[in-house]
Amino acid sequence: MSDEKKQHDVACHCGTVRLKVKLTDEFNTIRRCTCSYCRMRGAIAVSANLADMEFVAGEDNLTLYQFNTGAAKHYFCKTCGIYTHHQRRSNPTQFGLNVACIAGVSPFDFSEVQVMDGVAHPNDTGGKARIAGILRFEPLS
Repeated sequence: MSDEKKQHDVACHCGTVRLKVKLTDEFNTIRRCTCSYCRMRGAIAVSANLADMEFVAGEDNLTLYQFNTGAAKHYFCKTCGIYTHHQRRSNPTQFGLNVACIAGVSPFDFSEVQVMDGVAHPNDTGGKARIAGILRFEPLS
């Protein structure tokens, strides 16, 4: 892991799967996606390079889900079922990490999150990644 970035602790709900990670650009890469899978999963992801993620415990307790092209690899804790991270289809040298699994971070900490067009994925269309919209959270109190 490179030394110049802040290290974050990551864990699933039950704490069986635990990692240490350094994000590519802190929380400036947060996003959601409109593909069929991400729509149902609903998580906000943030980017980390594969080399900047280190398992502390529970790597053997992960299960893998792949669909459609099989390029993206989505990982879940076998015990609690929480999605912790996925290897990106758009950039296989990166993981998308579930921000809700990062210690001290909540998806509700972000007032706006870009939503990427995963239905018209750039790997399928040959085009550039496109923002489909913005997800907003406005607390009532």
